[in-house]
Amino acid sequence: MTVRANIADFLPEMAARQPEATAIVCPWGRRGGRLTYRELDERSNRIARGLKTVGIGRGVRTVLMVPPGLDLFALAFALFKTGAVPVLVDPGIGLKHLKSCLGNAEPAAFIGVTRAHAARVLLGWARATVRTSVTVGRRLFWGGHTLPQVEALGNSGNAPVGAANADDMAAIVFTSGSTGPPKGVVYRHGTFAAQVEAIRSAYGIEPGEVNLPTFPLFALFDPAMGMTTVVPEMDPTRPARVDPRKIIGPIQEYGVTTMFGSPALLDTVGRWGAARGVMLPTLRRVISAGAPVSPQVIERFQSMLPDGAAIHTPYGATESLPVATISSREILGETRNATDRGAGTCVGRPVESIEAAVIGISEEPINHWKEELKVPGGEVGEIVVKGPQVSREYFNAVEHNRLGKIADGAGVRHRMGDLGYFDEGGRLWFCGRKAHRVETKDGVLFTLPCEAVFNTHPQVFRTALVGVGLEGGKLPVLCVELEKGPRRGQRERIRQELLDLGGGFEHTRSIRTVLFHPGFPVDIRHNAKIDRAALGRWADKRVAS
Repeated sequence: MTVRANIADFLPEMAARQPEATAIVCPWGRRGGRLTYRELDERSNRIARGLKTVGIGRGVRTVLMVPPGLDLFALAFALFKTGAVPVLVDPGIGLKHLKSCLGNAEPAAFIGVTRAHAARVLLGWARATVRTSVTVGRRLFWGGHTLPQVEALGNSGNAPVGAANADDMAAIVFTSGSTGPPKGVVYRHGTFAAQVEAIRSAYGIEPGEVNLPTFPLFALFDPAMGMTTVVPEMDPTRPARVDPRKIIGPIQEYGVTTMFGSPALLDTVGRWGAARGVMLPTLRRVISAGAPVSPQVIERFQSMLPDGAAIHTPYGATESLPVATISSREILGETRNATDRGAGTCVGRPVESIEAAVIGISEEPINHWKEELKVPGGEVGEIVVKGPQVSREYFNAVEHNRLGKIADGAGVRHRMGDLGYFDEGGRLWFCGRKAHRVETKDGVLFTLPCEAVFNTHPQVFRTALVGVGLEGGKLPVLCVELEKGPRRGQRERIRQELLDLGGGFEHTRSIRTVLFHPGFPVDIRHNAKIDRAALGRWADKRVAS
């Protein structure tokens, strides 16, 4: 695998190979339009020169808060070209954590749209450290430069000089913190480059393809792979509420070959499209990540795809992506039945560049890697990964690094915080988050293997297992969100049917408390990661009353 010195190196290479090919098209909004690869490369060069002129150069941590569109792509590659360090914040974090994340990152510069700057000033985001600002749109009372001013400053001069080597910091990406406070994941240029190569290799992506990405961060990989990006009209923080016509329409109009979407988006679009007999003949692959995708959602969306196309569900995290991958053919043709019986969710075999292992479950830090930490095949433990696309550290977070990283010679292994096991064929099965396991007096219950049994009920939308009571002796409680339709009077019948389902399997037989919830609290970005801490507090009150 070729490791590049700068993730931005991909762009001029593609601009030389296919200068007039469309890099980005944004068919909606005031800032809509189209850029070829040559235009994107030249514009990002101008912006990079201008940014260096105003003091945003190599090593300068720079918050980037610009919605998906032409400006976002040009700015992101300009920052990479200067060797600056973009600070990218997951839209699922929300205002509650945003201030602490930006304070933790200690950025010296802030590039954002008007409303982002207004919030920065009024709410005091990174007030102690931000010295340089660039406004995309109308600049008000906060001073600094506008994007057109920066671009004008870069109209002449030498080509920008990027990072010196693959180990230079390329970005800080804050995760959604679904099982704890948000953490700033440090990406090196080599990390980004390894991710591009791993994704391209795993899915056979070729230059000239067309992608519809519904999560902005993943869109930044497209120019590096020579793809055309079609920016969809949607709120990336509310994927479950997307208008299906604004996804299906661009796929058909632009001949989209690849689409990335969260499980919630696939569910919404799949229900709408399958009910209307929609077909998407140009799609070769659909990639869905962020949370496990149920076989029902996969089957529904698959019905819209042509023969030979597949839905791929890569397993990974912000700290390491991809780790493993599996296609809809294998899920629907083989692993689905095992999942429904409580085997967990099969996430496939590790990709070529990843070394994955399963170790004993522990809350303690592990300073140094030893092979003896591994558990036998088939035994559930914590998933640990090593490879070029695995981040080595969190930014400014000593305790998170102590608990989440294991030194292994000159490298680092990352503790995923997920539980799973390897089957006899070398496939990895996911059994839920380590923090979500329920320790009862009779043993440990893992969330996904338990929930999958109950999710087979036709009137159940999803379930979540939580524990109520004291540590080590918790009462397992099944929280249930029903499909639209069943009325309150039907709940007792459904409750009994669920208890009968659980009674048929040894690992779910002890779950005898069922609570119906009107709508689970979930993360904003994927609309699929359940806030089990909040759900547990809700269940605790109802069990106690």
